[in-house]
Amino acid sequence: MTPPPPRRRRGADGSAATGRTLPRRGAVRRAQAITTYGVGALIAVEQESFIVSGIDDAERQWPHDEAPVIHEPRLARVLGVSRFRLPPASGDDSRDGIRVRRFPLWHHCPECHALDHVRKFNSPPGRNECAECSEPLVPSRFVVACEDGHISDFPYWKWLHRGRRGDGEAGFCGGRMSLRSSGRTSSLRSVVLSCSCGVPEVSMEGSFRRGALKDLNIRCEGKRPWLKGAPELICSQPPRTLQRGSSSVWQPVLRSALSIPPWSDTRVQALDRHWAELRSCSTLAEIKIHLQYIFDGAPSPMSPEQVMELLDAMEAEDPTGEDGSELDQAQRYQALRELEYERLCAGNPEGSGSHTEQFVCEPPSGEAKPLAGLGLVMPMLVKKLREVRALKAFTRVIDPETSSEGHEAGLSLAPTDWLPAMEVHGEGVFLRLDEERVDLWAEQPAVTDRVERMRRRHQRVLAGRTSDPSRVPSSPATPRMALLHTLAHVMINEWSLDSGYPAASLRERIYSSDEMAGVLIYTATSDSAGSLGGLVAQGESDRLAQAVCSAVHRAEWCSADPLCVETETSGAGGTNMAACHACVMLPETSCEHNNGLLDRALLVGTPEDPSIGFFSHLLTP
Repeated sequence: MTPPPPRRRRGADGSAATGRTLPRRGAVRRAQAITTYGVGALIAVEQESFIVSGIDDAERQWPHDEAPVIHEPRLARVLGVSRFRLPPASGDDSRDGIRVRRFPLWHHCPECHALDHVRKFNSPPGRNECAECSEPLVPSRFVVACEDGHISDFPYWKWLHRGRRGDGEAGFCGGRMSLRSSGRTSSLRSVVLSCSCGVPEVSMEGSFRRGALKDLNIRCEGKRPWLKGAPELICSQPPRTLQRGSSSVWQPVLRSALSIPPWSDTRVQALDRHWAELRSCSTLAEIKIHLQYIFDGAPSPMSPEQVMELLDAMEAEDPTGEDGSELDQAQRYQALRELEYERLCAGNPEGSGSHTEQFVCEPPSGEAKPLAGLGLVMPMLVKKLREVRALKAFTRVIDPETSSEGHEAGLSLAPTDWLPAMEVHGEGVFLRLDEERVDLWAEQPAVTDRVERMRRRHQRVLAGRTSDPSRVPSSPATPRMALLHTLAHVMINEWSLDSGYPAASLRERIYSSDEMAGVLIYTATSDSAGSLGGLVAQGESDRLAQAVCSAVHRAEWCSADPLCVETETSGAGGTNMAACHACVMLPETSCEHNNGLLDRALLVGTPEDPSIGFFSHLLTP
């Protein structure tokens, strides 16, 4: 075993001097480097706090030998990159890891209550403690962030010295601030700021009010501490006070895609970096010459004819608008979903491909008779699937599901040709509703009225989270979408009892539009609960019929009834109707829409009007 690398001296901002190896501060799983502690996120390690650095310096941040390349051409084209890369693995044999920088920079001493920039405490080298008290310093509990993703330390001096101007540098009074807790209550009123200059004490009460900082003429400074050397930007967004550990400080913008034929064949990965030059070929002879050059005379994993078929598929998968114009990223991502839906409907039997195939989808072996009358068409058993989830960007303050691209913070200072991602393998069951029956059900005035109320409230939430009315995204709420979404939730809850997977290990993938009416429930997870076979077994016709009936009966009653079923608004922003954590809500990692746009009345009806339930005919009168 090689000896551990020498410790590296750190600067006051938590960055490291060049030429030596950075000391380890902790370890996270690879999946967490995408979903929880990605670029720009705050991470607490023991009593210290850091922010994950950007991906600008790929060789130092994510070294090639520890961050292998992931291939998923479809998703890469949609996101405008050439490849994806796994986060570095953490472990004793790992040479290096993801770089972090100290943030926030303001700390206080729990012994003498001093509050200052971390470098003013004169900590001993390699230690983060008060030089006078020898007590470990505590990072600031509070930070300020804006909807454009900027983040900085809370302006304690300006909050305490309201309306006063000092004689010191940059307007400071030259005194020493202190932060203490009175201990009377657990509210912000007990967190008190004071200064040796004699200014009256001020508590932190009211600092979280939406316009609190704006009223004091405190503007966003446009800081991006996760990007080394990033200049401060002119920002018009009002800053908001947040708890350092709040989920609003960092939320990932994830984009995912299933590997479906022809790109799900692992042999395609060998050609992933050469598609640009292969697309310039017009004949099989030219492709053959390029393959000989690419593999240096060694046998190619694919024949020229197979490569030509892939090139034709690639051309067909570059959709354009009705007028021939190029689609934007959101439209291309929707087109990607449509391709997945088509392949899930068509299937890909296990015997039709080679052992290198990563997508196997076929109908159940039994008869479809048990499904008669349920409103479902023949399901598809996805016995093998691969999903790639890429971290495109992140947001602060606002929910990424309701944000626009203008509010997404970048992962690097300069454009890059790659994004961090992770690949997961699993299994699933693809359910489709009878579209004719859904259309007849959706025409009921009571159904359209309930969904329209959810849509209006959701649209108000979207409008309230953007300062530009022209960039407000449209709510996806439709009767078909709300029905599919709620059905997915009750089925996940049902299958978590029978399939051997916990609900947090199951995920939904909604396919809803005028031409789509399906939902994929799958187990793509990076831990040991990946592909046990239990979920696919639930998709057999007889078991599926029992599961649907059982799920509908469970949804008929909630422990919070009658309040739950009679409520007009519930959930974040009032975007739900009859839905709560006691009936249909799921862990956030399992839901595509942040537990919004749910209404179990669309499944089972209400006591006053059972007919609005799509599956109400399965219930005993």
